[in-house]
Amino acid sequence: MKKILKNIGCWLDDRGGFSDLLKPLTTHLVPPESTWNYVWGSATLFCFILQVITGIALGFLYQPSVDVAYQSLQYIENQAFMGSFIRGLHNWGASGMVFLMGMHMIRVYLNAAYKYPREMSWITGVVLMVITIVMAFTGQLLRWDNNGVWSAIVAAEQMGRIPLIGDSLAYFLLGGDTIGGETLNRFFAMHVFLFPALLFSFVGYHLYLVFRNGISEPPKVGRLVNPKTYKKWYEDMLIKKGVPFFPDAIWRDAVFSAFVLIVIVCLAWFIGAPELSSKPDLTNVNSNPKPDWYFTWIFALFALMPREIESYVMFLGPLLVGILLFSIPFLSNKGERSPLRRPWAITGVVFIILSISSLWYVGIQEPWSPRFDAKPLSEYTTVPDASTEIKKGIELFNTVGCIYCHRIGNQGGIRGPELTNVQNRLTKDQMVIRIVNGAENMPAYGGSLSKEELEAIVIFLSAKEKQ
Repeated sequence: MKKILKNIGCWLDDRGGFSDLLKPLTTHLVPPESTWNYVWGSATLFCFILQVITGIALGFLYQPSVDVAYQSLQYIENQAFMGSFIRGLHNWGASGMVFLMGMHMIRVYLNAAYKYPREMSWITGVVLMVITIVMAFTGQLLRWDNNGVWSAIVAAEQMGRIPLIGDSLAYFLLGGDTIGGETLNRFFAMHVFLFPALLFSFVGYHLYLVFRNGISEPPKVGRLVNPKTYKKWYEDMLIKKGVPFFPDAIWRDAVFSAFVLIVIVCLAWFIGAPELSSKPDLTNVNSNPKPDWYFTWIFALFALMPREIESYVMFLGPLLVGILLFSIPFLSNKGERSPLRRPWAITGVVFIILSISSLWYVGIQEPWSPRFDAKPLSEYTTVPDASTEIKKGIELFNTVGCIYCHRIGNQGGIRGPELTNVQNRLTKDQMVIRIVNGAENMPAYGGSLSKEELEAIVIFLSAKEKQ
C-alpha cells in the first residue's frame, strides 16, 4: 500500500509539478534574525483565507434579496447546522484581519521596512489595508437589520456632504437616491466578488515582492540603507548567514496562525457574531446604529467634531492621510532604519494608537446617543421614602424619556448633563425654563407636559437625597 501511494505521489508530482510550486519556499533565504516580530503578515493572510472559507459556507444559505435576506440570516443563526458558529468565525475573522493588518503595518513602519528596495511592498500594503476596510464595511449591510442598514445610511449621508462629488458617491453607494434592493445587490457584489478579487490580486503581487526583494532584516543602530550598495550587501548577507524560509522560519508563522485560529474559534463559540437587531425599518428615526468596533473610533470622531467642519474633514481627511501614507517611502527611502534613531516614528505611532483608543472608548460610551435601553429609575433606590409628588416625578422621568439622556446615580444615559445633584446648580425656575423650552440636542417639553406633571418632575429633580 505504501509503495502504491508513493507511486501515485511521484506520478502526480511528475505530471503536475507540485514540487516546483513549493521549491521557492525551500530555497528562499531569510535573514537569520527574523523573529516572532515577523508573524503579523502571515497571520493576516491566514485570516483572509479563513474569511474566504467561511464566506463561501455562508454564501450557500444567504439570499441577497430585501424580501428574504433578514430571514435567511435568522435561519443561519438559529437553525442551520453550525450556522451560528460559522457566522461567528466570519465575524471574528474580519476583526482579526483588521487588527493583524494594523499590527503588521506598525511593525513595518517602526522598522522602516518600506525603505529601498521595498517601496512597492509598502504601497501595495496600503492598498490592501484600504480594500480590507471597505470590504469590512460592506459586510455590515449584508446583515440587513436595522443596525446594518442605518450604518450604511449614515455613511451615505456623510459621503453626500463631501464637496463637489458627495452626491455622486452617495448615489453610487446606495445604487439610487434611497436605500433598497439595489443597495443590497450592490453591497453583495462588492463584498463577495469585487473586493475579494482585488484582495487576491494585490496579495499575490505583495507576496511576489516579498520573494523578489526578500524579507527586511531586523534594523540595527547605525546600519544605514544606501540604495547604491544595499542589494549587494543584502545578497551577500543571505549567502553567508541566511536560513531557508521552510522550515527554519515558517514554523513561527504556523504556530502564531494556529494561536490566532484558537482565539477566533473561542470567540466564535463563546461570544458569537453580533446579535441581529430588528428587521430594517426606514421610518424608525430613533434607530441608533452601532458600527463594528474597528469603525467605532471614526463614528466617534465625526460625532464629536463641530458640524460646520465635518464636510471638509470628510473630504480632506482621507485625501491627506492617503497622500501621506503613499508618500512615506518616497520621503524617506534611505538612511537609518532603527526606531531608536527615529524617535519621531515611535512618537507618531504612540500618538495614533492613543488617539484611536481614546476615540474608540468614547465611541463605546456613546455620549451623543440616547440610551433607549436604560433601566428605569426606582423610587426605592433613587429617593427612599419619597413623597407622592416625587414618586410621580420619578415615573414621568422614566416615561417621557429623560432617563435615556440623563444620568442619576449610576442609571441613565450620558448624552445630557448628569442630574444627580442638579438642585445645586439650577433653581426650580431655571429647571422649568430648561424643560419647557428645551436646549441644544434636547426637545422642548412645554407642549407635552401638563402643569402638574412639570411640577412633579421639578420636585423630583430638586430632591436632595437622590442617589
